[in-house]
Amino acid sequence: MNRWLTRRWLTRRWPALHWPSIRGRGRTDAGPLLLTAVVIAAVTLLAGAVPALLRAAADDAVQDTVRRAGPDSNVLVRANWERDDGPTGGRVRMPHLAEDVDTFRSRARHALGPDLDAALLPPVAAVNGPILNISDGSVPRTFQFTYLAGDLGGPEVTWIAGSPPGPAVTDEYLETPYDGPPWPVQVGLSEVDATALDLGPGDRIAVRDGQGRDKDVRISGIYRPADSADPAWRLAPALLRPVPGVDGVGTTRFAGLLSRESLPDARLAVDEDELRRSVHFAPEPDALTWGNTATLAGQVVKLKAASGSSIDRGESLKWESQLDTALRDARARSSAAFAQAAVLLAGVLTATILILLLAADLLVRRRTPALSAARQRGAALPDLGAELVIESTVVSLTAAAVGLALARAAAPSVSWAWAVPVVLAGVVAGPAFGTLAAARASRDRRQPANPAARRWIRATGQLRRAATEAAVLIAAVAAFVTLHQRGLLPVSSDGGTGELSGDLTLPISAAALGALVGALVLLRLLPLGAWFALRQALRSRRPLAVFSAAQAATTAGRALPLLVLVSTAALASFALILGATVTRGLADGAWSTVGADARLDVGDDAEAATPALAERIAAAPGVGQVVVAQVTDSARVLTESTLLTPRLVIVDAAAFQRLLATTPLPDAPALARLTAPGRGPGDVPALVRSSGGELRTGTRLQLSRDGGPAIHLAAVGTAPAVGGATDVVIVDAAALADAGLPAVPNTVWVTGPGAARAVSNTGVAADVVLRADVLRAQRVAPLTAGLQRLAWTAAAVLLALGLLGLTLAAAAGASARWQTLTRLRTLGLRPRDVRWVAAGELLPPVVVAAVCGPLLGALLARLTLGPLDLRLLTGQAADPAAVLPWWLLGLVSVALLAAATTVVPVESALRRRDRLSEVLRAGD
Repeated sequence: MNRWLTRRWLTRRWPALHWPSIRGRGRTDAGPLLLTAVVIAAVTLLAGAVPALLRAAADDAVQDTVRRAGPDSNVLVRANWERDDGPTGGRVRMPHLAEDVDTFRSRARHALGPDLDAALLPPVAAVNGPILNISDGSVPRTFQFTYLAGDLGGPEVTWIAGSPPGPAVTDEYLETPYDGPPWPVQVGLSEVDATALDLGPGDRIAVRDGQGRDKDVRISGIYRPADSADPAWRLAPALLRPVPGVDGVGTTRFAGLLSRESLPDARLAVDEDELRRSVHFAPEPDALTWGNTATLAGQVVKLKAASGSSIDRGESLKWESQLDTALRDARARSSAAFAQAAVLLAGVLTATILILLLAADLLVRRRTPALSAARQRGAALPDLGAELVIESTVVSLTAAAVGLALARAAAPSVSWAWAVPVVLAGVVAGPAFGTLAAARASRDRRQPANPAARRWIRATGQLRRAATEAAVLIAAVAAFVTLHQRGLLPVSSDGGTGELSGDLTLPISAAALGALVGALVLLRLLPLGAWFALRQALRSRRPLAVFSAAQAATTAGRALPLLVLVSTAALASFALILGATVTRGLADGAWSTVGADARLDVGDDAEAATPALAERIAAAPGVGQVVVAQVTDSARVLTESTLLTPRLVIVDAAAFQRLLATTPLPDAPALARLTAPGRGPGDVPALVRSSGGELRTGTRLQLSRDGGPAIHLAAVGTAPAVGGATDVVIVDAAALADAGLPAVPNTVWVTGPGAARAVSNTGVAADVVLRADVLRAQRVAPLTAGLQRLAWTAAAVLLALGLLGLTLAAAAGASARWQTLTRLRTLGLRPRDVRWVAAGELLPPVVVAAVCGPLLGALLARLTLGPLDLRLLTGQAADPAAVLPWWLLGLVSVALLAAATTVVPVESALRRRDRLSEVLRAGD
């Protein structure tokens, strides 16, 4: 056996290549080869640039999310002071308190770890005293002293009067009794604060604490900041200038700067627990990328998990941060954008492969005589196959290299993985079709005379086709099942990259496979329809109808043209629907996020003035409706066995229902049930919404409150989404007040064209959220803008591929078609009649694609848009409903029909000089 294998190996020869034939075929068919190269280069450019651009957009999205989060994304760590109890029952002055703060800051930075430390700015330690009331004057003003220290000391200042704060005493060790006189502490005032207070060095600030006790705060000097943009000032902006409204409506906060020398006195000037120290780590947005979000978020979670308890009186580190939440949200949006882009790219690649197969079919039809002649001269099939492989490889790789080079010029990097299927199709399609054509031309197998044998051959071909179609159908069903059960978001650990993995290949291809299945179904139905039309035409007296139907029935079984036309039309429609859905979803998401044209989120210290503020806003011109509510995130709500933390909304139900009825937000008729009596005595009706199903109609709830018994709630309906929250509980303000819990409004919703102007200058410490600003920000967000551009680009590319496929399909059958039509002219058909017969042959597949393609795209959108998680990009609480832009879908149909109507005149003009004698002798 081994000897036979060795002899077989030694007698095997390498393919004998005939280079002149390779060069001759290339020159002869330069046009189709150039067209193939252009298609490969263009699609490779798109497939190579899009993933890289999306990765760059994901990095920008992460950085943008962290910037928008502002101080909430800071990593904050707190720790209690060492107790200052003295040996005689008093409090001891600790002169090295500043060194303790430096040690605390170093300890916190060491606990971060190298990865998290590299993503954060240098830490800034802050020591804040309590909020004190300035007692002189009739205007409500507050005061707070603050100490700031970074790795290089505090923010630089220039003392324009007086001197930096110094120690109140010279003795390093001193004990003062708890009930002693106010301990003096020196602070510095900014130039602006000193001017506003009309104070200078040596003056005292008359301040009192919340219990009415006087404090001895002395001004040592006046300073001017060297750099007011220093990040350290953000922790205490009142150190630069007075800040109005932060401590309540009509109040103004001032602040004094402590030094290392006066910090020990500040601790003795207030109660032991009133001076609080913390270290703030602000994120460095430029150091954050999509690739390290999982790692950083995991490290922040570990820090918070290892954090000391809030009741721990020791010096353990207590970590607080929303950075992990911001990073996870950005990561989820980026992963969703990658998956959505992959679905679009899969459709483009599928259409491109079909186009390359159709171009290879056209090329082989042109080369069949030359390949047959080569076989007759003795060329072996392996030799011909090798020659064709060399030619296609050179063309495909050269075109792919050009496309990747252009992609590298347009994007920060190149992704070659998506270009591999296109290059493989370009390399394999031509040689495969050419080798099969050469084999058929030289095959000496005769058609069997036995009818049973012919039926057997026909049945074998039908079984092969049925097996192929069944395989595509099974793959499509599996893709849709996987898509709906698993989704498209990658599941990765904290250390994973989050890239689309191999297990997502099938669900990503669901839309493309669905388009293929739809095209295959139409491919089965089109011949039946053509033969039915032929039978009907045979009964008529119009010969043109008979000739057209006969030509259409003859070519109706061609698979590639119909597959290309239907698939491209369906996938282009799908891309257009996706883009339109995202556009509409952004507008609805802005309404859902804000809840009105404008929203005012009032600070905790100004909540008492919210009703008066709402009345003032309602009187402004251009304001339609004003609704106030108390919105509490993470409210403690108990079910029978679970503690939940939904968003609690306490609002006038009737006013809120009117607000929803006059906006594009979904109506909530269930709000009328909130004014009805509860299910049981003492129960307050509530509307509930829960993403996990824990809150549903009929559930009995208990709302916990401080200093009193829990309030019983009865879920009587489904709550509308409020601010994008997934878990919501809504109760009527009057009903809850009757139950013993009056509402303290902290949110104001305003509608009308004058809403933005009305809430812009309220004089209250509140965050103003405008719907127009939210919509504008969402539209220009990196991921959203990138996905929309990709959707429109994919739709344009697919439509262009469909038109190219129509042209290639017409060119592939042009020779046989016009040979038959020219012979029909000998029967008396006029040139105009010939064009009508040609149109009758070309139009049926085009009409089917123009009508069924957009409908198939709409069906695919209906089946796939839900699992695509578009809500992560649009900012909605639920997935947006598919939006069908009928005028764009009609444009796809019109483009195909218009292209088909131009093919016949062009072909007629090109065939006008064909001699009738040559046509009649063809095939002899």
